[in-house]
Amino acid sequence: MQQEGVIKFKCNWIKTAPLNFELIKELNEWRDKLYDAKLIGETEGIGYGNISIRYKNNFIISGTSTGKLPKLTAEHYTLVTGYDLDKNTLTNAGPILASSESLTHAVIYEHEKDVNAIMHVHHLELWKKLLKMFPATGKDIEYGTPSMARAICKLFEDSNLAEEKIFAMAGHEGGIVSFGNDPDEAGQKLFSMLNM
Repeated sequence: MQQEGVIKFKCNWIKTAPLNFELIKELNEWRDKLYDAKLIGETEGIGYGNISIRYKNNFIISGTSTGKLPKLTAEHYTLVTGYDLDKNTLTNAGPILASSESLTHAVIYEHEKDVNAIMHVHHLELWKKLLKMFPATGKDIEYGTPSMARAICKLFEDSNLAEEKIFAMAGHEGGIVSFGNDPDEAGQKLFSMLNM
């Protein structure tokens, strides 16, 4: 299994004061629900899972190594302002480094203009189900890399991912991504699949 939470892109981090909490209040409420359901959390001392919301032409995402924290505050979110897959770089401004899965979030926002919230969680049993029933990235593709970002773009082009709004990362055991027009749609997609 790949090591969780390791940033695989070069990050240009502009350290700033925390973001306005009102910007992430709804997102943070969903993060609490995901944590309580153990979809975001910690395994063997390593945090997993992240959550984001579109903000203007950018997006706000939970920071790296925050999965293990029971509660997040504005200090645990950051604004991603740019990325370059060819150079494997990402720029973020905030009090914390962006999540290791930020490139995944970035390409979904760029590809699907009506997506305004994304959730990356872990659940082994649901992951196994999704691999059989829904779009999935390849087994040889590592999380948090330009290869993963490009594989997601290909899923949008070659499958019904835009309609399904959920996929498994075959090479990232337990890794699932859901998305929607708002946090409610993205979160409810996950919970409806869990309750199937």
